Amino acid sequence: MSPTTFPHTLTKEHPTLFKIDTELDLLVKKIELLSYVNPINMEKEKQRFFTSKYIDNPVFSYPKLKFNPFELQRKFFAQPLERIKDSTAQQLYQDIIYYYSNMIQCIEHIGDHKKFYYNSLRVYGTPTEKDVHNAQFILHFADEKTELRTEKYYSSAEAKTYFEQFITHYNFPLKIGYSTSIAANAMVSNRTQTLLIKKNAKFSRNQLLTLANHEIGVHLVTTYNGLAQPLKIFSNGFPKNVETQEGLAVFSEYMCGSLTLNRLKELAYRVIASDSLIKDFSFSDTFHLLHNYYKLNRDDAFTITLRAHRGGGFTKDRLYLSGLRKIYKRYLQAEPMVALLSGKVAMEYEAAIMHLKDMGLVTENSHQNKAFSQNLNTNKTLDFILNNLK
Repeated sequence: MSPTTFPHTLTKEHPTLFKIDTELDLLVKKIELLSYVNPINMEKEKQRFFTSKYIDNPVFSYPKLKFNPFELQRKFFAQPLERIKDSTAQQLYQDIIYYYSNMIQCIEHIGDHKKFYYNSLRVYGTPTEKDVHNAQFILHFADEKTELRTEKYYSSAEAKTYFEQFITHYNFPLKIGYSTSIAANAMVSNRTQTLLIKKNAKFSRNQLLTLANHEIGVHLVTTYNGLAQPLKIFSNGFPKNVETQEGLAVFSEYMCGSLTLNRLKELAYRVIASDSLIKDFSFSDTFHLLHNYYKLNRDDAFTITLRAHRGGGFTKDRLYLSGLRKIYKRYLQAEPMVALLSGKVAMEYEAAIMHLKDMGLVTENSHQNKAFSQNLNTNKTLDFILNNLK
């Protein structure tokens, strides 16, 4: 039975559930947080910050909202969840509504430090003491030697060609676009199923392999697996899905052999930057912590600081390292990843996913991550670190 006809056979059995799921799908499509939280003047403010000798904090501008936050939240909470007969599904959708309500409040207060940061904490949390200790443990290791003088760097156009070749390993389409207003060198827009490449960025060969397995191998795989599910929430995203999705994505880097100590340190620096927010560090304070104390080069220090301070204090980046730790632990215990690749889902809801599957509401995955089939990592230092994260 194909994904396009499968849901219709269940609509009569679960009419309220499918109606609410469809309504939420229409609402969720309006609130892709990353399309609002990335500053539109980041390059200009970067140059101004550098010119000031890292003193004048950047003043970022953000895209205008395309929806009314109050009206949108009202539509979320107007859903008749009490009519969903299955208690597990009812609780899941209640959690989903609270999750997206918090996200709307995040978007509504972008640029307002206190309000945005508070709502960011509700959605993504703050680094725990264990997270910070793990980050410091990683940063304790000496940098890996790289042959920067001989390493070739590729343009964004060449990166596009590389990704187009990589996608031949998968049987779903790849849409590629360029952007000047994303913090990362590449990212997937789940709403449009598009891989966005940062215009004018430069990529090493290993970075291309990393991004391909991270963005295409996980983020697009879970996007298209989610789209094939009967319930649209698998495509839109469960609560707490970021930690699981980013953990899977970085684990994909590890399995394909592209994960480096320097990349792992980047994730550790993100935890340190996220932790600085709760200490009320300014943009300049966080930058100086990374650049002067940890001796990170100024461009990387700016990017990581930007990722943490955008919007007014964005703690999403703390979840990459904790996600990797949890997924790696599952790998060591030979726990299956299948349910976690079924869409934009979260480990915390794995039991709910299996319950929905028993109800006939979850199909087999249409796409698999190619890197998960064989461990190509040869870096023993990485194994030692990952095995000793707390």
